[in-house]
Amino acid sequence: MTPLATARRLVIKIGSSLLVDADGEIDRVWLNALCDDIAALRRRDQQVIVVTSGAVAVGRRHLGLASGPLRLDEKQAAAAAGQIRLAHVYEETLVDHHLKVAQLLLTLDDSENRRRYLNARNTLETLLRLGAVPVINENDTVATQEIRFGDNDRLAARVAQMIGADTLVLFSDIDGLYTGNPRVDPDARFIPEVMEMTPEIEAMAGDPGSAMGSGGMVTKLQAARIALAAGCRMAIAPGKPLHPLKTMEEGGRCTWFHPAEEPLTARKQWIAGSLKPQGTLVVDAGARRALAKGGSLLPAGVVTVAGDFQKGEAVVVVGREGQAVGVGLTAYSAEDAKHIIGRKSGDFETLLGYRGPDEIIHRDDLVIAP
Repeated sequence: MTPLATARRLVIKIGSSLLVDADGEIDRVWLNALCDDIAALRRRDQQVIVVTSGAVAVGRRHLGLASGPLRLDEKQAAAAAGQIRLAHVYEETLVDHHLKVAQLLLTLDDSENRRRYLNARNTLETLLRLGAVPVINENDTVATQEIRFGDNDRLAARVAQMIGADTLVLFSDIDGLYTGNPRVDPDARFIPEVMEMTPEIEAMAGDPGSAMGSGGMVTKLQAARIALAAGCRMAIAPGKPLHPLKTMEEGGRCTWFHPAEEPLTARKQWIAGSLKPQGTLVVDAGARRALAKGGSLLPAGVVTVAGDFQKGEAVVVVGREGQAVGVGLTAYSAEDAKHIIGRKSGDFETLLGYRGPDEIIHRDDLVIAP
C-alpha cells in the first residue's frame, strides 16, 4: 500500500505550469482528471486541501499584459483579475464532482503572526469538518516583495504544518529528486526515498526550471524541511499526466521524504516554519554544545549580531563557520543584543538600563537544526 493510500489529511500543491497553458488558459481537462482523483479520496473519508498557483498567469492574459517579468503593481493587478477566474473554474469542477469548495487567500504575515496563524488554522479545521475542499492561494493582490511567500511550495508546507496534515504532495513538471539536474546532466540519478535531510540532499537542488512558475527544487527542499519538522511526509511527483494522484497511488514514480522523528510541538512547528528570519546570531563552540544538549542561548555565547530585528522576531543561529544551528525568537532587539553579547546576566541592567531575561533565546523558543 502506498503512503498516499493511507493518508488521513492530504495537502496537494499545484504549480502554474501544470494548470495553465502557454496561452494563459486553464487546462480544464487536466483539472477535471485531478478532481476525479480528489473525489475518489473524499469517498474514502480522506481530507484534501489544494494549494494552487495560476492566478497571475491567468490574469495577465485576461488583462493583455505582455510576456516577460511584471512590475509588482502589474503582478497584483493580474492576480486580482486571475484569482476570480481561477476560483470559478475550481468551484465549477469540484461541484461537478459533488464536492463542496471554499477559497482562502493567505500571505506570509498570516503565518508569521501567531494570532492570524491560529485564525487561519481554525478556519481550515472548520471547513474540513464540514466536508469542504479548501482551495488556497497566496494573496498576491496585497502581498509585497518583502512579505510574500514567493512560491507555493513553501506555502503548501506551511499549510500542511498549520493543520497537522500527515501527507504533502508537490506536483511538478519533474518526477522527483535527482542527484543533479536531469535536464542537463545525463548522469543524474533518481532518488526514490529520502530518510533524512542532509547537506548532500540539499546540494542536489537545481535552479527553477519552469518558465511559468516561480518555484524550483530549492524551494521544494525548503518545503520538505518544514513538512518533516511537523511529522508530515512529503512527495515530489510528476503532475503533467492525467489523474496524477491515481498514478501515485498505483505506485507511479515519485520521491518520498519521510519524517525521522516525532513532530515538534505546535509552537516549535510555527517557529521552525518562519520563512523570513530578520537577523543572525553567530555563536561560539561552547554555546553550540549547550544548545545541542537542550539549553537556552545565553548572550555570553554569542560572538556576532547581524540584521535589524526587534524583540520577539525570528533569527537564525549559526556557528563561527556558518554552520546552521537553529532558529528562534529573540528576547532582545538587535540594538540591545549588541550591548550584551559576550557578557554575564549580572551586567545587563548596567548596559541596557533595565534587567531583561537571562537568555537571548529561551530553549522553548528555539528549534535546533536537524
